[in-house]
Amino acid sequence: MDIDWAALGQVFGVSLVATVGLVGVFTLGIVNGSAGKSHGGSASALARTGAYACYALCAAAVAYGIYIITAP
Repeated sequence: MDIDWAALGQVFGVSLVATVGLVGVFTLGIVNGSAGKSHGGSASALARTGAYACYALCAAAVAYGIYIITAP
């Protein structure tokens, strides 16, 4: 049995970057969605739109991952 360590390292690196990036985008969505709410106000329309865009990007990444896993 021969393990291709270079390919394994590439898979590990790409999955690490993708995971950290996706968590960062989701966190940015949470921060944008709660902007201004700590002072009793509601989030501005721009911040709310940014939060929705971050959530949509996360959903698209998850959907793409599921598509790759289930593709014939």
